[in-house]
Amino acid sequence: MVFKKMMRAFGVGGPSVDTVLANPNTRPGLALDGQVRVVGGDHDVTIEQIVLGLVTRVEHEHGDGFVEFHRLPVSGTFQLRAGEQRDLPFSFPVPWETPITHVYGNRLHGMTMGLRTELAVAKAVDKGDLDEVAVHPLPAQERILDAFARQGFRFAKADLEHGGIYGVHQQLPFYQEIEFYPPPQFAGGINEVEVTFIADPNGVEVILEFDKRGGFLAQGHDAYGRFRVSHAEADTTDWNAVVERWVTEATGRYQGLRGAAGFGGGHGFGGGHGGHSGGHGYPSHGGHHGHYRRGPGMGAMAAGVAGGVVGGMVLGEVFEEAFEDDGGDEGGDE
Repeated sequence: MVFKKMMRAFGVGGPSVDTVLANPNTRPGLALDGQVRVVGGDHDVTIEQIVLGLVTRVEHEHGDGFVEFHRLPVSGTFQLRAGEQRDLPFSFPVPWETPITHVYGNRLHGMTMGLRTELAVAKAVDKGDLDEVAVHPLPAQERILDAFARQGFRFAKADLEHGGIYGVHQQLPFYQEIEFYPPPQFAGGINEVEVTFIADPNGVEVILEFDKRGGFLAQGHDAYGRFRVSHAEADTTDWNAVVERWVTEATGRYQGLRGAAGFGGGHGFGGGHGGHSGGHGYPSHGGHHGHYRRGPGMGAMAAGVAGGVVGGMVLGEVFEEAFEDDGGDEGGDE
């Protein structure tokens, strides 16, 4: 699939840039390959630099805005003659912590991601429009989201929060929260569930927050859980059973499950708050995740997609026009 963007830099007669992605679909830890084609205008110019930047919308304390979180220079300084064409190939590495924008081919409501081309001439920078990029989940992320959907949880929304999670090593200045509404059997005890993934070359840190309802004589509170899974274990874990244990323990129905497979080694839930610099907090749990039975593959979930439902996410809820308001309002850039 080819995704193109044209821009006319610095007024009439200036150079033009055409950025072509071989495929706009990617995953964390992979790369976006393509080329930047620069065509000279009606006069010679000195191109000082061409830079690609991965851009997304992040919520801040005082609103939200576009933030560029990864950059790659495509070229340094060179002379571009009038009418000359240059093709500059690139391989843009996608950071492991890059948030997910699509699940089973459908864009998550609330997520925006794009690749932006910057062309610098005579100490002026032209920031072109964003080319949409689709970031699909890693296998472990996909299996866990699938398991929540199989338990009846319904996708609510996804967003990016500025800040860092306490006790978790992060390289990006934000983290993603994927929110689910509970199924009817848990609605009396849980308002919503927030899932956060922090991936790296070796595995994925999974942080869960269950917003629990209060009772007649008790206030509502949050239950937190954190554990780590290696990439190799994505297909050797019964995620349906693991997520079911998480949910039953979070609702307090079967406290005897604490310490069972999936909760041992410090991966159980605790009440109260930890802390991170962005707002809500997660306590840091030690230990290692357990080993589980082989879970179901992708075939069963694909059948759900064919039936019009993406893992419990109604298709109408996950579509949203991308870059509707990209008309130059980038006050949130960092």
